[in-house]
Amino acid sequence: MTHEVQAVVARKRGAPVSVETVLVPEPGPGEALVEVQACGVCHTDLHYREGGINDEFPFLLGHEAAGVIEAVGEDVTDVAPGDFVVLNWRAVCGGRCRACRRGRPWYCFSTHNATRPMTLADGTPLSPALGIGAFAEKTLVAAGQCTRVDPTASAAAAGLLGCGVMAGFGAAVHTGAVGRGDSIAVIGCGGVGMAAIVGAKVAGASKIIAVDVDKRKLAWADELGATDTIHSAQTDAVEAIRSLTGGFGADVVVDAVGRPETYRQAFYARDLAGTVVLVGVPAPEQKIELPLIDVFGRGGALKSSWYGDCLPSRDFPALIELYLQGRFDLDAFVTEKITLGDVEASFEKMRHGDVLRSVVVL
Repeated sequence: MTHEVQAVVARKRGAPVSVETVLVPEPGPGEALVEVQACGVCHTDLHYREGGINDEFPFLLGHEAAGVIEAVGEDVTDVAPGDFVVLNWRAVCGGRCRACRRGRPWYCFSTHNATRPMTLADGTPLSPALGIGAFAEKTLVAAGQCTRVDPTASAAAAGLLGCGVMAGFGAAVHTGAVGRGDSIAVIGCGGVGMAAIVGAKVAGASKIIAVDVDKRKLAWADELGATDTIHSAQTDAVEAIRSLTGGFGADVVVDAVGRPETYRQAFYARDLAGTVVLVGVPAPEQKIELPLIDVFGRGGALKSSWYGDCLPSRDFPALIELYLQGRFDLDAFVTEKITLGDVEASFEKMRHGDVLRSVVVL
């Protein structure tokens, strides 16, 4: 049986997206058919639309999603029809790759997606964004991309764990290992940076410094747990961070922007033996040059955070539990709820920094 659904498609580089009829097949072995309830609009979707990921058009966009499993294929045992799940784009292999065999599945080098194609009505195969494609009424994914969570959670909030919120939270808590009493500075207060701020608050950091060029985002950061804010369009961020940390620098600095200038700020704004975490995704052509003696002399660690170094089966249920306890305000990330037809307009709001997340609700 093939399912006809409405979905958001990017046909050409830079062209406006459109809502079209998409054909979704029944799940094959190891796959799951998911009825999507909500999906956040992420910068990665815009990167796909602009051809910044690859040129495998047409794309079926959307990946920060939550929904209910409608059907599963053969050999699927971890989830079942009726389960409320958050989708993730890194279904770990569970033991075939060297990372999983070493007990580090959050670094899995052999993640996988569904293999049966979703297509346009004329049979043209679609490339689902991050192997998910969830700006759609239904989508087909690998069963390992589905993580069962408490069904009392709001789908609009829960789905955001699928990408940006988990990336930011994990960058602070997992990659940066920020802990009770530590200081942290977060450069860039979009959705990812804001999640790093919330993660630091949950972890018990004593000083949480938000840095951005947009006063609106700094106001949001203040509401979500930042102890201090720095408007870096008017103030030297490195000197301001040092001033707020006794002249030393922060224990952890998260670069949630991913530009040479913000990485340099992060490098020099950390304390001796401190940690820099890069979670903002740089453009391929960008380069950074640092004096090697400074890299040696400042010690510490320079890390990149892949998906917040998360393990969805471990982290999604735990963060949903924190949300339901009122300790992790996922609802605060949902700036607006929209329909499939509003996705193109939401990209413009994202460009201008008007939203943390627009969320498509189906």
